[in-house]
Amino acid sequence: MNLPNKLTVLRLFLAFIFIVLLLLPGLLTKTLALLTFIAASLTDYMDGYLAKKHNQITDFGKLMDPIADKVLVLSAFLAFVQMQLVPAWMVVIIIFRELAITGLRALALANGKVVEADLGGKHKTACQALSIFIILIFIIFKEVAPTASSGRTGDLYKNAIFFLMLITVTLTLMSGLSYLVKNRGVYANAKKS
Repeated sequence: MNLPNKLTVLRLFLAFIFIVLLLLPGLLTKTLALLTFIAASLTDYMDGYLAKKHNQITDFGKLMDPIADKVLVLSAFLAFVQMQLVPAWMVVIIIFRELAITGLRALALANGKVVEADLGGKHKTACQALSIFIILIFIIFKEVAPTASSGRTGDLYKNAIFFLMLITVTLTLMSGLSYLVKNRGVYANAKKS
């Protein structure tokens, strides 16, 4: 197993550690959750960079890299729903989009075609990561100053999170529709098989 693939596997492990830390009480665990999320996000950048730089792109990496990304992001959003920071309907839309595009990619791969990430998908991923980062900062802020994070300040932050998530969900939907329209031939070819 090459280094980029090891980084992908590490990201899956870090996603598990991240969720455990996030759901445990206390400032230290929340701070460690944030640092773990940052480390996992860096492995996402590094595995792609190293795979391209050293020509180490493998079928394992093509399959597992997007899965590791989705595990990290979706587990964070589901934890935020449990913590009552993000409405469930927003996360359902994000999950639906991710499943639809993963299905599209699997269908394309079965027909010998690779559906590459486009600019919209990259913007969606960046927006999701930024949303998670900001929400994690809010969680840490709540741990540091529980009384300051309630009342007007808490309402302002929760409204900011909601607005940020609206942008994230909108980009997620737009990106998903773009993939489906650009790759509609994948479904046509699947019907002929």
